[in-house]
Amino acid sequence: MSGYNPNIELTVADMKLIEDSLRQTKRHLSQPSSHDEEAAMVGASVREIDDLLGRLHNQKVFFRPRKEPYVSG
Repeated sequence: MSGYNPNIELTVADMKLIEDSLRQTKRHLSQPSSHDEEAAMVGASVREIDDLLGRLHNQKVFFRPRKEPYVSG
């Protein structure tokens, strides 16, 4: 049985590609369809994509100046 590598090495470009692909898939899934029975499955998939995009966003480190007090806006 195989397991997961705990030391995944991804570049910033890899992360951008993953995020862009997830957004494109979400956009495609969010388009209206005529099949009501697929709506629940599509809704669950979109929620999973949103959750994953949120977790990827939380992994980012944003710049904040260190020498001056940080003023947002």
